[in-house]
This record gives sequence, C-alpha cells and structure tokens, in this order.
Amino acid sequence: MQHKISHWSAPAKLNLFLYINGRRSDGYHELQTLFQFVDIGDELAISPNLSDRITITPAIPGVALTDNIIYKATMALKAHSPLPLGADITLTKNLPMGGGLGGGSSDAATTLVALNHLWQLNLDEEQLAAIGLKLGADVPVFVRGHAAFAEGIGEQLTSIEVDENYYLIVVPDSQVNTATLFSDPELTRNTPKRPLNQLLQDEWQNDFETTVKKRHPEVAKALEWLLKYAPSRLTGSGCCVFSEFKTKSDALAVLAKAPKHMQIYLAKGLNKSPLLYDLAREHCMT
Repeated sequence: MQHKISHWSAPAKLNLFLYINGRRSDGYHELQTLFQFVDIGDELAISPNLSDRITITPAIPGVALTDNIIYKATMALKAHSPLPLGADITLTKNLPMGGGLGGGSSDAATTLVALNHLWQLNLDEEQLAAIGLKLGADVPVFVRGHAAFAEGIGEQLTSIEVDENYYLIVVPDSQVNTATLFSDPELTRNTPKRPLNQLLQDEWQNDFETTVKKRHPEVAKALEWLLKYAPSRLTGSGCCVFSEFKTKSDALAVLAKAPKHMQIYLAKGLNKSPLLYDLAREHCMT
C-alpha cells in the first residue's frame, strides 16, 4: 500500500426540483427529486497507510472527530477488512455547511470511493452505496456519480441525462436546519407523486422553498434578486438558491450585476461526477 497523497473531488449537487409526497409511519418523508452535479465542490487529499489510525485535518470547530461524517465513512469501510487500515485526510472545504449543496454527503461519498480503491477493498458500487445510505440519504447519489431522479427517502435512484446548464448559486448569510423544516406544520408535504416524464415537462419547484423563505428573510431576498433575471429556486433543504442559464455568457452578464456583499458561485451542471474521473485516473496510475 503506497503512502503517496492522492487528490479527490467532492462535488456539490443541485436539486433541480424537490417534492415532498408524504410522511411515512417511521417519520421519514417520501420525496421526488432530481439531482445534478456542478463543477464546484470540496476536495480531499488522502494518504493511506497501515497505522490503524485516521486523521482528518483541519478539525471542524465544535464537531468531535467521531461525529465527522468523513470519519464515520472511514470507520464503516474499515469494518470490511481485518487489516490495520489507516489514512491521513486533508479536507479543503469550499462549500458552505447547511447550504443544501450536499457538501457533507459528498465528502462522505468521496471518502468511501477513494479509500475503497486506495485500501484495495474491492467493494462494488452497490456495496458502497449501501454503506453510504446509512451515513445519509444523499450519499448514494454521490457514490454512484450520475445525475439521478430519486424517490422514496432519496435512496431509489434512476440515472438520467438532463441539460448541463450554467447556474448562479447564491449563498445567503443564513443557517437552515433541516429537522426544523421537516417539523414545520406549514410545510407542504402532500404533493402528489407524478411519473418522471411528467415531472420533466412540468415547471420545476422545491416544496421547502415557501417555508425557508418565511423563516429566513435573507433567502427570500436572494431569491427575489435572482428571479429578476432567470428561473430560480431553492436547492435541497438548505439556504442556497440558484438560477439557471443556457449559456455561460448569460450567467456572467447577471453575475456582473450582483451586489458586492453577495456570496455567489458560477457553476456548470454535470451529469457525470468529477469523482468518477478521479477514480479512473487512479486506476490508470496503479
């Protein structure tokens, strides 16, 4: 096992639409959502070893190592080998926490995919996705690495190809708590299920949006600004909102008008995750 450092992408995702279809008896909610990756994200530098020790730097303020989702992913993988597997992991955190861009889930998925290769565990995609689902409902889509339509609690995935548009993603100065949202009595949670072909033709929406705007004025303000220029909505259950454009030049023209205080990303939609290219590169090098 080589101790060299390898670099891995942990891309962000957008929920191009998100509908809440009902609450199950176990408390989870049935969803229909469309995931697409974008070309911004976190990065992980990983050096595997046989020390039986996991290090993650930098530490996240207020989060114990054992509560870090990257650490949880490494320990779930270590259980599949009798060897004293270890790794030194450095996280470059570019995505906001709680933004609805999937940062933590993507970090966990990249950890699973990368260490499965570096530790030579040879688990297949199905096994990695099953481990990922125990870490979080969004982790499997990042493990599989393809834009997908998701149903159930987000675990029933169908790969899909959709337009790879350009997006402006605004990060309002606001913290959105998903559990609080789900417990809001005014949350829309009875949107009828529709077949995928109908969903793709209908105007896209996010059922969390009304509740998030009510609770977080900064989100409402950012969305109001974006809607002046292009179709725009909330992503996931976080604070980030996005608008979509057919061309990069259209997106750049609006970006130039953004208020100076606004934290905003220009990103391109991707149907195939950069993580899959990283994995192919590593296979070629070994």
